[in-house]
Amino acid sequence: NIALIRELLDVPVILDAGIGTASDAALAMELGCDAVLLASAVTRARDPEQMALAMRHAVEAGRLARLAGRIPRRWHAQASTPMHGMPEL
Repeated sequence: NIALIRELLDVPVILDAGIGTASDAALAMELGCDAVLLASAVTRARDPEQMALAMRHAVEAGRLARLAGRIPRRWHAQASTPMHGMPEL
């Protein structure tokens, strides 16, 4: 649990396993990792150069998303658009 590690220890958190695609890297950064260590995900990809670029962008996006902060989670659907002024269908 990355959040628990971050809470208990004051050390950089680097994920070095389980990253297979760019979305994995982005999620790791969003969850609080300081970095991800990439090897097989890039070297074994069909196009390693493209995968490296995708990983770079994903890590940057995940970090920015973490810093920006997530909106509060809701456990049920709730309209986010005001109903006032909406036409009746």
